[in-house]
Amino acid sequence: MEQHNGWADEGFGAVADTFSRNFADFPELGSAVTVFVGGRKVVELWGGIADERTGRAWERDTVVPVFSCAKGLVSLCAHLLAQEARLDLDAPVSRYWPAFARHGKDAITCRMVLGHRAGVPALDAVLGFEEIAAWAPVIRAIEEQRPLWEPGTAYEYHGHVFGFLIGEVIRRITGLTPGAYFRTAVADPLGLRAWIGLPAPEMDGRARLVEAEGRPGMPGPEHLLTRIVTMNGALVFPGTDAPHGWNDPALLGAELPGAGATASASGLAGMYAAAVTGVDGQERLLAPETVTDAVREVSSGRGWLGFDAGARWGAGFLLDSAAFRPMLGGRSFGNDGAGGQFAFGDDEYGVGFAYVANRMIGHGDARATRLTEAVRACVTT
Repeated sequence: MEQHNGWADEGFGAVADTFSRNFADFPELGSAVTVFVGGRKVVELWGGIADERTGRAWERDTVVPVFSCAKGLVSLCAHLLAQEARLDLDAPVSRYWPAFARHGKDAITCRMVLGHRAGVPALDAVLGFEEIAAWAPVIRAIEEQRPLWEPGTAYEYHGHVFGFLIGEVIRRITGLTPGAYFRTAVADPLGLRAWIGLPAPEMDGRARLVEAEGRPGMPGPEHLLTRIVTMNGALVFPGTDAPHGWNDPALLGAELPGAGATASASGLAGMYAAAVTGVDGQERLLAPETVTDAVREVSSGRGWLGFDAGARWGAGFLLDSAAFRPMLGGRSFGNDGAGGQFAFGDDEYGVGFAYVANRMIGHGDARATRLTEAVRACVTT
C-alpha cells in the first residue's frame, strides 16, 4: 500500500521506496523528505498523520518542531556575515559584545562557540521561561557565566547557549535577533517555510510531536546534559504536551535559536540547497571558500562529559561521520534534531536534503540515515 504523497524524479525512485519502507519498518506517524540536486527539487514526499489527536493528515507544507536543526539556520547566518566581512569567526566574541569578556571569557572566539569549545554549555543562572523568552535575561546570564573549562581546550555540546551566544553576536552586528535576521536575509527572499519562533498564523497547521514507546529518557535534573537541553529545567524535554514542552505554542513562538526551529522538509532542504548551489537560477549563498571554512573540523572525539558518540563538528555544523550522521562526503554539512530530524547540504554533489517527522523515536535513529543512503546511491551512480 502506498505510504506517501508527492513525487520523485526519474533516477530517485530509491528515495521514494525508502521513505515508504520507513512507514513499514518504524513506528512512523507523519513525516516528509525533500531533496534538491543542482538547485532543482528532485524529491518531495510526505505522508502520514500530522496530529494524532484529530487524525489530521500531513500535507505538503506541514511544519514541525525540528529542535537543533536550528543550529544550521543560525550557523548559516554567521557564515553569511563572515563572508561579507562583517564577522571574523576567529576574533574574540568581545569584539562585538564587550561585556561577554567578563569572568575569563575574553579569549573565546565565535569559532570556539560554533565548535562547542567555549566552555559555557549551560548556565549557572536559573531562569524562568518568561525570562528566557525575553532574551535579555539570558544575555546577562551569559555575561556573568564562568567557563567550565579553559576555552578552546575541550568540547561539549552547547545546546541552547550556542544559539543565544552566536545569536547575540548576530544581533549586535545586524540589529536583528537571529530569527529575524534569518527571515530577512535568507528565508523571506527564498520563500522558505522555516522559522526560529513560529508565527501565530502557522500554529494551527503544524504537526504535533508524539514520543515513541521506549524512547530513552534524560538523566536527573542536576545532570549537566539535562541542564544543557532544558535550560536548567525551564524548557520541558521531552515532555511534548507539558506546559513549556514542545507542543506548547508559547514555546514554539519564542526565539530559541539553539534548538527551537520549526520548519517543513522543503524549507530546510531549500535552505541548504540555496547555500551550496542556489535555487531557481539564483547564486549560491555560500561561496566555495566559505563552505571550505565551515567544513574544517573543529571538534570530535570524547567530550568534556566523557562521551564520544562519533560526532564531528565544523564551524556550527555537523560533518560527515559514519558513526554518527553519515552524509555524502567531505563537503557535507548539516544539523540534526532530537527525535530524528536531519538536514544537510553538500556542494560537491550539489545536494540539499531534509527529513522531518513528528514521531520522536530517538536521537540519531535510522530513518534519516536510510534516506541519506538512498540519496547517496542516486547521486553517485
